[in-house]
Amino acid sequence: MKVNNIKVLMTKDGSHTLLNIALNESYHAHNGALSESKYVYIQAGLMTQLALKKQLNIVEVGFGTGLNTILTLAEAIKQNATIHYTSIEPVPLSLALIEQLNYGQWLTPKLAELYLAIHQAPWEQDVAITANFVLHKYRGEFEQFEFVGQQTDLIYFDAFAPNKQPEIWQLANMQKCAQLLVADGMLVSYCANGQFKRNLKAAGLIVKPYPGALGRREMTRAYQQVVKY
Repeated sequence: MKVNNIKVLMTKDGSHTLLNIALNESYHAHNGALSESKYVYIQAGLMTQLALKKQLNIVEVGFGTGLNTILTLAEAIKQNATIHYTSIEPVPLSLALIEQLNYGQWLTPKLAELYLAIHQAPWEQDVAITANFVLHKYRGEFEQFEFVGQQTDLIYFDAFAPNKQPEIWQLANMQKCAQLLVADGMLVSYCANGQFKRNLKAAGLIVKPYPGALGRREMTRAYQQVVKY
């Protein structure tokens, strides 16, 4: 189904993704939207940080469908962790479009309610989705967002690919990410583009190879300092 140049697609693991028709770019891997998010952002990102501490500040570049957000919330509930989650999105999706996605099939009824609450939450303010999970959705570009006095334990860098949205992957934004991260902080991304990794290194982060999801050779994990993950 197509709505305002956005098309709902089925991926190979049975979960939906969206296709931005203007950019000819999907929001997730065609081999599996749910599987990719779980592997890249939860397994390779969130779980490693929760092994260090149970209270995290997380920044997500690219709110999109909110899939990373609800998977993070699900893990926070499971591990009794406290999370402040800031998600940045320049072009929010309509609730009508979100309601077409089939993620509820993989969520408990309670998590399905929380997924809806995530999308209904107002923008530009802290909203307690649960007692231990505070969400702040920012409508705008990463370049314009000001992190006043805030440092971050984990960054999900989940923007459209560098060949589709090159401006978001530039060195200045990697420098901003490096400034945001605490000493043992980490950035994770599905992307393993060479220039992206060189920009991360130029920003002072330590980039280590990590196996990619769903047949991809690599993804990216970058650290503020060497930590034994």
